[in-house]
Amino acid sequence: MTAPGSVKAAFRNLRLDLDDDVAVVTIDVPDKPVNTLNAGVVAEFTELFAFLESESAVRAAVLISGKADNFIAGADIEQFLELKNAREAEALSRAGQQLLSRLETLRVPVVAAINGACLGGGLEASLACSYRIASDSPKTALAVPEVQLGLIPGAGGTQRLPRQVGLTAALDMILTGKNIRAKKALTLGLVDEMVHPSILRDLAVRRARELADGTRPRSHGHSGSGIAARALEGTGAGRSIVFRQARQQTLAKTKGNYPAPLAAIDAIETGYSKGMEAGFAEEARLFGELSQTEVSRQLIFLFFATTALKKDSGVSDPNAKATPVDKIGVLGAGFMGAGIATVAVQAGTIVRLKDADTARVAAGLRSIRENVKERLTKKQITRTQFDDQLILVNGTTDYSGFANADIVIEAVFEDIAVKHQVIRETEKNTGEQSIFASNTSTIPIARLAQASARPDRVIGMHFFSPVPKMPLLEVIVHPATSNDVTATVVAYGKKLGKTVIVVNDGPGFFANRILTPYINEAGKLLDEGAKIEAIDKALVQFGFPVGPITLVDEVGIDVAGKAGNIIADAFGERMRPSTSLQHVLSAGRYGRKNKKGFYRYDEKGKKDGVDETVYDLIPNAAARRDYDADEIRERTVMAMLNEAARALEDGIIRSPRDGDIGAVFGIGFPPFRGGPFRYMDTLGVSEVVRRLEELNARFPGRYEPAPILVRMAKAHESFYPAEGKPVA
Repeated sequence: MTAPGSVKAAFRNLRLDLDDDVAVVTIDVPDKPVNTLNAGVVAEFTELFAFLESESAVRAAVLISGKADNFIAGADIEQFLELKNAREAEALSRAGQQLLSRLETLRVPVVAAINGACLGGGLEASLACSYRIASDSPKTALAVPEVQLGLIPGAGGTQRLPRQVGLTAALDMILTGKNIRAKKALTLGLVDEMVHPSILRDLAVRRARELADGTRPRSHGHSGSGIAARALEGTGAGRSIVFRQARQQTLAKTKGNYPAPLAAIDAIETGYSKGMEAGFAEEARLFGELSQTEVSRQLIFLFFATTALKKDSGVSDPNAKATPVDKIGVLGAGFMGAGIATVAVQAGTIVRLKDADTARVAAGLRSIRENVKERLTKKQITRTQFDDQLILVNGTTDYSGFANADIVIEAVFEDIAVKHQVIRETEKNTGEQSIFASNTSTIPIARLAQASARPDRVIGMHFFSPVPKMPLLEVIVHPATSNDVTATVVAYGKKLGKTVIVVNDGPGFFANRILTPYINEAGKLLDEGAKIEAIDKALVQFGFPVGPITLVDEVGIDVAGKAGNIIADAFGERMRPSTSLQHVLSAGRYGRKNKKGFYRYDEKGKKDGVDETVYDLIPNAAARRDYDADEIRERTVMAMLNEAARALEDGIIRSPRDGDIGAVFGIGFPPFRGGPFRYMDTLGVSEVVRRLEELNARFPGRYEPAPILVRMAKAHESFYPAEGKPVA
């Protein structure tokens, strides 16, 4: 018999403790905030399994984490960067499958005790266990998010998950990568029990012993789908319908730009039609192929870029100090102000919401309640959490309660005179250390700071609409902004759950600056006779979530028009808005908000096709003609790429990485293309310059290549290194 102490001493990532006849295995990767399945962990599991097979005194085992809020966060993504070809990636997948098949067939039953994030390979490992118990912690989440990296589950997940929760529920999880909370996981049969974290370990040990005694059966799962879905899944013909519908829905959603979801469907279907072993083989083969796609490379780049940003303080000064933010004031209870207050209370911040009259304040508070209730309805929070969050916010029509606010965020009308007045009033009613942050989308922060007695404490916090859903926060600094203020606001933005980029001051900052020429060019295509739906369709096919004309209707034609004029005043003719946009705005059409725009809207505000009467307001109304989709994409996208390069050259963004994150998470640049700078690298900077020069010959002044692009093309340079970890 092997002594437990000697086995324990050999481990670095695992800790083995014996609770009588139950081995409690704690995974705790040293010096890492979360557990991942790296090569060292995998090797130790192999040794552990050998011990469990040979140690006759051990009758059962428990797998638990030593991290506070993490079970296993999946595979170590860095190992994917080392894969040289599809064959190596396929071998990696097969090794993972074999490891978990060994776990599944161990002599002793194994109970997974899950607290915190159980993702990717972590969930696949739990599926190979005999029994699963999840804590009811709000941080417990189970998911297979591989599609978000352009991959599929590669350690047997496409085979075990459908058999555990049913085909329909498994497809939903695998094709979306969405998180499943503990209560929902219990309903689906993804876990067998849900308990308080304080008793998780003790109950897991008890259940492991019951499994060994035979008094409790091993988990076999059950379909969390509805009765009709289960009936459909029960026959080969029914499953064929499910798979066909899944492919149709996936293609409609992805426009064929993301191969991983379709590959996942193929792997799952193979397992059903030819058996699990064939399914494993197909899963590994497809995993290998996907690992070498451009889509996966770009999505993995975004993963590393956002991870790096989480560690970025936003300032280069190592002595800058971020001050904790416990209370904020929000000026303006409209759509944006209420949205900002919503994410603040969800982060545990006390919020004082101010507007000009009680009706507006009441409307803002109702909106906050509705936003938070949506999370309650979706079971993302408990009723207690719902009540606790709402008690954090209250409203006012004056500045009472603002004296001790750490940050005051203004979300008032986009007019510099109004904002100047608000700054003066705020500073009279707040302490010397209070930070004033503007949610302006276009007005330079330095111009706003001219009204401040404390310009070093004035900064921009540009949230994107709708605030609870959009992940990006642009933090805008002007020359006088204190480094401590920047560090504080960046840290608070992360606390709100936002992806934060720091940009230097300038009209439109970064996201709206590069969006403007894209929107303008779509408008100029309208001026020339292009059809509204053709423009939008071409850009959706390119990968944007909505087309530029739909986007203008969504944000408000009045808002887009005002922002466009501010940016045009700053940059001149190359940024001049289209005649079409100006005429439509002059006619009182504001888009969805007043149900009059380029599109029709029903009583609930749902888009209902192009409003043909809008053509009477724009040039060439009688000369609508078909435009080639490539021409539409070339003109709009190239305008955006060129402006992104100009913004980098002007120092608006600190790096191509920040620009790519800003474009993807702020304005919907296609993630599978990596962002404007990654996309220019893919095309080749020389090719970008060539295309811009051709366009500029046709439309003089609008497409003159940015000087930085010309220099890079001559020097055969790229924005990112050709090899290595894709962050800059």
